[in-house]
Amino acid sequence: MNKTLHALLFAFIALGSTALIAQTSALSVEKIMQDPKWMGTFPDRINWGPQSKTIYFNYNPEENPSDSLYKIEVSNLDQIQKVSLAERKAMTSPYGTWNQDETKKLYSEDGALLLYDLKKDTSKELIDLGGRLGNPTFLADEAQIAFEYDDNAYVLNTETGTLKKLTNIQSGKARESREEKLSEKNQWLKDENLSLLQIVREREKQDSLSRAYREMTADPEPYTFYHGDKQVAGLQVGPKADFITIMLMERDRGESTDVPNYVDASGYTKNLRARSKVGEDKTEVSLAVYNIKKDTVYTVDTSTLPGITDLPDYTKDYPDKEWEEKEREVIVSQAIFSEDGSKAIVNVRSKDNKDRWIALLDLEDGSLETLDRQRDEAWIAGPGIGWSFGGGTLGWLPDNKHIYFQSEASGYSHLYLLDVTTGTKKALTEGEYEVFDPFLSNDKKSWFLTTSEVGPGERHFYKMPVMGGSMQKLTNLPGNNEVSLSPDEKYMAIRNSFSNKPWELYFKKTGSSKDAQQLTSGQSEAFQSYDWRVPENITFKADDGAMVPARLYVPEASVKNNAAVVFVHGAGYLQNAHKWWSSYFREYMFNNMLTDLGYTVIDIDYRASAGYGRDWRTGIYRHMGGKDLSDQVDGVEYLVENYDIDLEKVGIYGGSYGGFITLMALFNESETFKAGAALRSVTDWAHYNHGYTANILNEPSQDPIAYKRSSPIYFAEGLEGDLLIEHGMVDTNVHFQDVVRLTQRLIELGKDNWELAVYPVESHGFIEPSSWTDEYKRILKLFNESLLAE
Repeated sequence: MNKTLHALLFAFIALGSTALIAQTSALSVEKIMQDPKWMGTFPDRINWGPQSKTIYFNYNPEENPSDSLYKIEVSNLDQIQKVSLAERKAMTSPYGTWNQDETKKLYSEDGALLLYDLKKDTSKELIDLGGRLGNPTFLADEAQIAFEYDDNAYVLNTETGTLKKLTNIQSGKARESREEKLSEKNQWLKDENLSLLQIVREREKQDSLSRAYREMTADPEPYTFYHGDKQVAGLQVGPKADFITIMLMERDRGESTDVPNYVDASGYTKNLRARSKVGEDKTEVSLAVYNIKKDTVYTVDTSTLPGITDLPDYTKDYPDKEWEEKEREVIVSQAIFSEDGSKAIVNVRSKDNKDRWIALLDLEDGSLETLDRQRDEAWIAGPGIGWSFGGGTLGWLPDNKHIYFQSEASGYSHLYLLDVTTGTKKALTEGEYEVFDPFLSNDKKSWFLTTSEVGPGERHFYKMPVMGGSMQKLTNLPGNNEVSLSPDEKYMAIRNSFSNKPWELYFKKTGSSKDAQQLTSGQSEAFQSYDWRVPENITFKADDGAMVPARLYVPEASVKNNAAVVFVHGAGYLQNAHKWWSSYFREYMFNNMLTDLGYTVIDIDYRASAGYGRDWRTGIYRHMGGKDLSDQVDGVEYLVENYDIDLEKVGIYGGSYGGFITLMALFNESETFKAGAALRSVTDWAHYNHGYTANILNEPSQDPIAYKRSSPIYFAEGLEGDLLIEHGMVDTNVHFQDVVRLTQRLIELGKDNWELAVYPVESHGFIEPSSWTDEYKRILKLFNESLLAE
């Protein structure tokens, strides 16, 4: 067939595809991918007024250029009111720090520190120093308030109005440290000059005597702590103001990459400064303790942490390399003081991501006593576990001897208590589910927490006794329930969604058995006019025996074309086979349209997806494109066996991590996948960022095996099916360089069954409806032509 006839045939197929869409679906790519405002108005950023009388939320029924603030009064739940600009300016910030009995709250606004009184329902300005005030905290004597300003700690007495500076922290080095020691040559010159010239000797002697006299007669200078070239990343004043912890940071992200912007308004190509590549994060974090009574500072010592020199297991794969057992670099969190100020704990993480220690900090000398060590030969993570600079769920009970934290010790992230006096650890929750965002009630006698106990595809809100016991389920709407509890804990503002219903706002009395009352109804008539599917939540057996969760879209028998499309969600650690409104709502709508057209669509929570515990989370350790890819293949086999799918008619698509999996599928599983669309995909993990990649694959120079078996660019010779690559040119997350390098590789390999579509104004998350439309029209065309053409 000559090229002209071939082109005419493809044009005919494309026109036929368009006609098929128009005849069999009320949806079109243009409709789905237009500005999301067409779907309606949906609430977000829910919070309460301090008096528990008003629910505030962002809403935009008037289609303003940006979301507006609206409110609903508990006394009149049927009326939604827009918050006026004057009222908004007078509002108390929803953020801040409450005192022990939740009657007063500290918060900052425009650089000033304010105190809100719940009983009086008024705020008053305490102090304004003309700059940012950070970390305001009530001390044990609640008349005194500590805060951070200009890298120093202060205490304000609210009764007397007196302000006291607790620290004298300065950058650079002490004076004696700054005095330069003369070189041997210059010292010789100075000595010779003094020996030759009498007047110079006399003046030098007089200057020395004058300095000694001034130092002897001057008032003693306050102790000054010099932090050198490091940054003060945070100060924490103990409840008795006798100890202050100082977090110090030296940032070094390594060599940054440049992302060219070819469509800058200037008409010139401008480089956007972007992240460095994995393996280049040299950031150092340490913690120091200022002992006010001793007037001195000492650094927290991490050298005695158990296992601090342990080598990771993967080193066994490199027997020819000498591995030095040395003290590993760690990141120490800010200290968390007990309520009486007698104790403090810190969270310590190894920079190789294998260990997390929770340790008791000896405030007198900076030493650590390990309370709990979590070791994971893959990497430490999971809900509530915390990342680099924070401890996640971590704190003290009011008894000043129990700490609480989350751990994956059981294989799922659960809530624990630990008695620091005995070392006894107790799991407050247990089972094959995960815990999210636990917090103590106002009276400190109960926990409020969200869990997936009902099932991994749902989230519900619970109440539980502080020392553990049966959990009282407080929500009953199916799907996901994001609860904002009123300050007095009497009411719940619930943001709920279901698989085919976007987020709406509901109200319910805490503990009531009555159904929640719906407060908003934001769907537009255009959105409601289509009967959106509720995908079937299924599980299928993987080749290794694991049961894999997925969402399934099945077409009517009358339009079924025996073709299948696999959608792969992004982010890796993200959940999408659930029962609530997906953050991939465009893809959800596109999958509905594909189903209208006769395709069977499966959306899989492959290995490494969130919501299924530690083993699922770490299933891709040292091999991305391993089990996460085989799960896609096993999903197709399930469709072939149970839904009469033709193995010659299977496509796959996804963005970001989903784009990466698509490339691995087309390169390594050509017998299963005949066409694929890879959007903004990583092609070589050695070129991605440090924080994400080093967790999973370690560092390229340390573990090259993991990178070579995980990066699509090494497998491009396996391409046989039809591949569509789509990427934004100003992507500062997955750089356009990724697909440029892959493009050159495909050219050198002589592959001709692929095409590249570029989007000059788009970064990683597309914004413009025209870009989304063009992107998905190409995907639909790919599937119609590659999977359905005879």
